[in-house]
Amino acid sequence: PTPQFFYGMEKGLEIAAEIEPGKALIIKFLALSEPHPDGMRTVFFELNGQPREVSVRDKSLQVAATSRVKADPAQPGQLGAPIPGVISSIAVETGQKVKKGDRVLVMDAMKMQTTVYAPVDGAITKIAVQVSQAVEPKDLLLVIG
Repeated sequence: PTPQFFYGMEKGLEIAAEIEPGKALIIKFLALSEPHPDGMRTVFFELNGQPREVSVRDKSLQVAATSRVKADPAQPGQLGAPIPGVISSIAVETGQKVKKGDRVLVMDAMKMQTTVYAPVDGAITKIAVQVSQAVEPKDLLLVIG
């Protein structure tokens, strides 16, 4: 309905949203979480009687966005994250020599582990991430000099 579309729903309000002739979704707004540090909130609701939750960005909050350094594809020694995920282990240390194909770290993404290998021979000159840190695609992981 138009009022809920423009002004949102009140806690406990239940509406029917017709998605096509003869088909409607029953939506009941239950609760809204406190803001998360990243400017997101969790919305709790029922969809056709089934409890659901979704994370949404709260545009009314001013969050200091921290952007991570991206790997430069022109520099073969800069290793970027292949996928979004969380760093689960780092197998190298600064100053350690590695060969092309050596395992340098492991990432977790969607309940699967991805091993990241050294793209070139050299020594680790910089490790830009820590264990348990979330990364986005192409974020700089480490530098091989």
